[in-house]
Amino acid sequence: MGTELKYKRVLLKISGEALMGTQSFGIDVSVTARIAEEIASAHANGLEVGLVIGGGNIFRGLAASEAGIERTTADYMGMLATVMNALAMQSALEHIGLDTRVMSAIPMTTVCEPYIRRRASRHMERGRIVIFAAGTGNPFFTTDTAAALRAAEMGCDALLKGTKVDGVYDKDPAKHADAVRYDSLSYMDVITKDLQVMDTSAVTLMRDNEIPIIVFSIAEKNRFEDVMTGKGKCTIITS
Repeated sequence: MGTELKYKRVLLKISGEALMGTQSFGIDVSVTARIAEEIASAHANGLEVGLVIGGGNIFRGLAASEAGIERTTADYMGMLATVMNALAMQSALEHIGLDTRVMSAIPMTTVCEPYIRRRASRHMERGRIVIFAAGTGNPFFTTDTAAALRAAEMGCDALLKGTKVDGVYDKDPAKHADAVRYDSLSYMDVITKDLQVMDTSAVTLMRDNEIPIIVFSIAEKNRFEDVMTGKGKCTIITS
């Protein structure tokens, strides 16, 4: 008998930096393989999964803009980095037998499908993992906002943000030993306390659609499925 999951369909947002592992740049294939195995375990119990992956391990549009590249150009370059990460994750998932589709908000039909909402939802209904690439397809919007948008469009039961820490803290736990972790927060808490979990636009979109945000550590082994069964350490953001 499979493990009982709390959700049927979720959107998992992973930062590009999470794919670096211990490296300072690029993609650590052992990390993508581990994440793929954890997704496969939850998927085997009936979970429908969509993914959005950032591009910060390859290119950061905002940093490039500050360095002198025109902002919209820099943002488009960052979107292309997310496609590279999506293809790497697709490879890892398909290597272990999971049918996977990459759908890009910027059409590039040679390497992936264009994003079409109804087709994406149908893929998920048929048990395929869908990786949403290239953000929203527009400059000035982050992959956090893209994740929130896709979660709303796909009718997801929750938006999960996999980070390097096991939840939301009142201050950076890497810099402050006395940082306090929250078990739960409201959407307004995140905004008014400026906790910087996700962009304000992403948090607001989730609030308006009443989709909980769950922040957990993707760096810890098996944490994804633990959170899906209600056992893992995390912070849950709701109304």
